[in-house]
Amino acid sequence: MKFTLLLFLLTTVQVFGTAYSQGTKLSLNLQNATTVQIFDKIENQSNFKFLYNNDLLENKNHENVLFDNQTVEQILDVVLNGSGSKYSVLENNLIVISPDENQTQQGTITGTITDQRGEPLIGASVVVKGTTIGTVVDVNGNYMLSGVPSGEVVLVISFIGYSTQEIVATGETLNVILKEDVVGLDEVVVVGYGSIKKSDLTGSVSQVKAEEIAAYPSLGATQALQGRSAGVQIQANNGEPGASFNVRIRGVSSINSSSDPLYVVDGFPGASAPPAEDIQSIEILKDASATAIYGSRGANGVILITTKRGSVGKARIEINSSYSVQNEISRLDLLNKDQFTDYVTEVDPNALNGTIIGPGTDWQEEIFRTGQIQNHQLSISGGNEGLKYYVSGGLYDQSGIIINSNFKRYSITSNLDIKATDKLDMGVNLFARRTIKDGIRTQESSGGTSNTGVVSAAFQGEPTLPVYNEDGTYAISWLGDPNDNPVAIAREQANERVDDRVQVNFFGQYEFIKDLKLRVVLGASSNNHREGTYTPTTLNAGSNIGGYGAIGSGRYTALINENYLTYTKQLGNHTISGMAGYSYESTSSEYWFASSQTYLTDAFLWWDLDGGSTYNQPNSSITKTELSSYYGRVNYKLFDRYMITLNARYDGSSKFAKNNKWAFFPSGAIAWNVAEESFMDEAEKISQLKLRASYGVTGNQAIGAYQSLAKLGTVHSIENSSIVNAVRPTTVANDNLTWETTAQTNVGFDLGMFDQRVSLIADFYLKKTTNLLFSSPLPEYSGYSSLLKNIGSLQNKGFELTLTTVNTNGALKWTTDLNFSLNRNKILELPDGTDIFYQVSPGHMVGFSNTNVLREGEPVGVFYGYTYDGVYQEGETILPGNFDQYAGGEKYRDIDGVKDEDGNLNRRNRW
Repeated sequence: MKFTLLLFLLTTVQVFGTAYSQGTKLSLNLQNATTVQIFDKIENQSNFKFLYNNDLLENKNHENVLFDNQTVEQILDVVLNGSGSKYSVLENNLIVISPDENQTQQGTITGTITDQRGEPLIGASVVVKGTTIGTVVDVNGNYMLSGVPSGEVVLVISFIGYSTQEIVATGETLNVILKEDVVGLDEVVVVGYGSIKKSDLTGSVSQVKAEEIAAYPSLGATQALQGRSAGVQIQANNGEPGASFNVRIRGVSSINSSSDPLYVVDGFPGASAPPAEDIQSIEILKDASATAIYGSRGANGVILITTKRGSVGKARIEINSSYSVQNEISRLDLLNKDQFTDYVTEVDPNALNGTIIGPGTDWQEEIFRTGQIQNHQLSISGGNEGLKYYVSGGLYDQSGIIINSNFKRYSITSNLDIKATDKLDMGVNLFARRTIKDGIRTQESSGGTSNTGVVSAAFQGEPTLPVYNEDGTYAISWLGDPNDNPVAIAREQANERVDDRVQVNFFGQYEFIKDLKLRVVLGASSNNHREGTYTPTTLNAGSNIGGYGAIGSGRYTALINENYLTYTKQLGNHTISGMAGYSYESTSSEYWFASSQTYLTDAFLWWDLDGGSTYNQPNSSITKTELSSYYGRVNYKLFDRYMITLNARYDGSSKFAKNNKWAFFPSGAIAWNVAEESFMDEAEKISQLKLRASYGVTGNQAIGAYQSLAKLGTVHSIENSSIVNAVRPTTVANDNLTWETTAQTNVGFDLGMFDQRVSLIADFYLKKTTNLLFSSPLPEYSGYSSLLKNIGSLQNKGFELTLTTVNTNGALKWTTDLNFSLNRNKILELPDGTDIFYQVSPGHMVGFSNTNVLREGEPVGVFYGYTYDGVYQEGETILPGNFDQYAGGEKYRDIDGVKDEDGNLNRRNRW
């Protein structure tokens, strides 16, 4: 509207053929110049200035622009001929370019878009190049374009899985047959700080596309990846709504540090993934050749996520909605009321004296329910050559299979791409999310009557016990410990966590000369959470103290800046590309917590901490880290057959000691595209055969901050009946603490047959992680318990196989994807070769001490215990030290025949 008004005002005072325009002569000599570039050249040689609307100007290429001593009118008559635009020269030397309404319109172009078998390509895109005129193909393969400018126009026809075509349309009808893209050999795969054709990959990279990611309702992108890629193991940490997932790529690479992969969303390392419906593709970088570009964060693999973006054409509205139900897989076959009373009476005839026997309660039936999941998403996308947009909003609502467990997620995803000039592209990616989780206690860390979990209480609860007493209070277990009943725990224990996350990154890309580009990314992420818990007086834990309320909150902020140059050049049969950059990242993590107890009422939960008469000690903390990096990559290809990739990254982290702040992480890979050799010409059934090999070193800096420093801790004492505070040393410094380092070798091949109707990818890898971080015990007289050191190593080796077949590719599309992976993990070295024991059993499982062991030669996480050997029979000799010393009791095996000094089974019989 503003542009139209401006044209009206200007054209009312226009004066054609002013003295300046007639008297000024210009000379131009350009090749392959756009209309806008011609305007710029004229402005540089004269006092003329151009005013035009990018959306209304056909900015086409002109092969040869040659004018000698011509007026601006003579030049523009030629340049704008047939473009649908006209010019007006005003008396202030301003040249206004506007639509030429006198030029006739062609009206419409119609036609059909089909594949090579004549099948319609429903949903294919047809766009007039350089305009916003576009449409999609209908169910019969037909399309119609209206308002097409006169003269020759170029139509761009595209469809997923087919090669895009640009065709000149001179008539009113144009039928097009699209050729299949040979199952992605020419499609682009995203890698660290760039992209590459799938056929040119030298590393081990798996790709999962949008249609696979959103194939079924999922909590998020991580869950959607389950079973999609060989060598990637994904497991839910538990079954509660909104539970996180454990992701391992090619095994566990660390013992005391994190083994989680690095997530990179639209070039933002460490970002959170949006909902699956907003994702265009996911690339999983597995070998060191692919991950070394991320240096100290690449040892556990890298997951690259590319979100959906807008495309040229009319607005496209998409709605995804699903509803599903969940149930527990099975229930334990527990004693009912009659069976329980018979059993108890047999053991102790007086056990039930004075006990109220209810009608019988199936506690599993009381706590379990049919879970429900609703997932709704609405998106709109579109744009023109100058501005493309994608906006999406989503709601995920899950009711868990245990009563009173719920999870909700609200999210917004927005991407904008702006073509500011011919050389400058800009954009912004925005993701905002709120999650609300109402949790219940199912993963208790300790036992006792004050910390019983819902599920364990259901398994232990007497079936004779009612849910409520006659006075309306919750019934409490009378057998053994007086535990709360599971319904009371689920309904009365309050726990709510709210997370708000906003992440945004701006990017700009400038092309200095052809093939030389600079990309700058500025990103920020903020995650705020608040978690409130309240234990009321209706539960054991709260009844003794008058109720307990607590609230904790935290804020995590990350700022990142990426700057990198890319250059690509093809010289005959040689293709070389390079990338070099620098990045800086800082993080800040804040946390605060407060609690109180003894309330007059349970009504206000954690929102009335000052209402408690007993205040507990609050705490707070702040942690800051910095990471600075230099990185680069070189790709070389000869004759489209021989490929070399070299990566390097130099990282400096504030987490490590002053003597080892920086570390270098290199990698290299080679590939031979055998299928392109002349001696393979007769092997017509083989469409792809590529051999690959790589080696590289990556790091792991996923430890807490300040671990290498000598730290002081706060202590409190009583002096003259008053509390006084002081500090004391808690840890000793280690100036040589350094990174855990993983060296990986990978050998593989890619095989495609029958025009990629069948494809097979195989990889063998060997990973060795050294400098494992362990707390080494110190002598008691030192005043310290331990020192964090780099001691130990472990190994992962394995094999991966992925088979993909295109069974039918007509109107009915049917593909099969099979993957298989085998990983063997082994600890190579521990501090002093000593076994390390630890416990992972649930808190309500009493009688257990150490349940697991770290031992050289064994995998990480093996169980440590006695071997169950059946049940003792009448007359059988019972081993001294066995837990049960009677017939019918459990029997454990004497492995080595060695007893302790009392002749009993000892720890040597555990393995």
